[in-house]
Amino acid sequence: MTTTRGLRPWYRPMVARRRDEEHRAATTLELFFDLCFVVAVAQAAANLHHEVTEGHVAHAVGSYLMVFFAIWWAWMNFTWFASAYDTDDDVYRITTLVQISGALILAAGVPRAFTDGDFSTITYGYVVMRLAAVVHWSRAAIGDPAHRAAARRYAIGVSLVQAGWLLRLLLPDDLRVASFVVLVLADLLVPAVAERPGMTPWHPRHIGERYGLFTLIVLGEVVLATSVAVQTGVDAGDTELWRLAAAGAVIVFALWWLYFDRPVDVPDRLPRSLVWGYSHYLIFASVAAVGAGLAVAVDQERHLGHIGGTVAAYAVAVPVAVYLLTVWVLHIRRQQPAPVVVAFPVTAALVLLAPLARGSVYLVAALLFALVVVTVLGRQREIRSAS
Repeated sequence: MTTTRGLRPWYRPMVARRRDEEHRAATTLELFFDLCFVVAVAQAAANLHHEVTEGHVAHAVGSYLMVFFAIWWAWMNFTWFASAYDTDDDVYRITTLVQISGALILAAGVPRAFTDGDFSTITYGYVVMRLAAVVHWSRAAIGDPAHRAAARRYAIGVSLVQAGWLLRLLLPDDLRVASFVVLVLADLLVPAVAERPGMTPWHPRHIGERYGLFTLIVLGEVVLATSVAVQTGVDAGDTELWRLAAAGAVIVFALWWLYFDRPVDVPDRLPRSLVWGYSHYLIFASVAAVGAGLAVAVDQERHLGHIGGTVAAYAVAVPVAVYLLTVWVLHIRRQQPAPVVVAFPVTAALVLLAPLARGSVYLVAALLFALVVVTVLGRQREIRSAS
């Protein structure tokens, strides 16, 4: 006798999942989604590396921040939606695969955005991702009467903003940055407005896990980018790069340690949860930029770049400092013992001063190692006090 128990239907009503659901964990589709999105992250970081090495620092940073917003915002919106409404039927899977296709289109347009300032392909990929999200929200509006108002506002708001992104392509170049800022603000306002009728039932622990997993994936991209840069230099006969590789490894290990030293606490209230979620743009973008910066440092060591040593050093120091300050604001400031709370901003300030000295990458690695030691000692002291 054939049984259908456990088989996935092609369609089921999109009802809300419970916020207190036990054993809520990332699905294979969510993990696949993350892995495909990291292709776009890698493209953005690689182009940041090449443009900074060529000396186009201001253009590189501006293009990187704009490209990374599209990547991060589409990822974030799917993540919070899936936490509340993952039905795992065939329609849901296909719609999500369309979103992934949009991410691949976006990744294909990253080089032209950096070299020619042409954001048309990125815009098309972004709109594909976001319109697929409209399908998700439309299904939620039908299947979840309790949150229908919020789902409708999401669907309408996202659609209107996507029309704005397409119309932006018709504007002259001198309005490109201003129109980008306006549309970013419009995108950011959609959740703030849509959630006001009543928050959609996203799962706090699941959201914390998803953000942590994406942080891990971006850290892995940093390891890959750094190892490839070092390998290229070693293959060319420069064995001195092993020291730089060791310093890069310490930096990446420390970034991982400092984010995951304690369980991530996602705020329950709407304003704080929005700030928490939005601020991770800085965490993800800075982590990927650290990989680009380490690759720039390798090029500088091999005398391949068109920038000075101080600029190359800041390519590592600035994203590390941004990362430390953001983690401090989100995870450290209200949870850790006083010495740890003070150590984070002090270390960030010292990291920003490191490029003024020789061997700045090694100095940054040493500072991060010292911060990890302070964090570990602070946690052990807290455990002893509690016992």
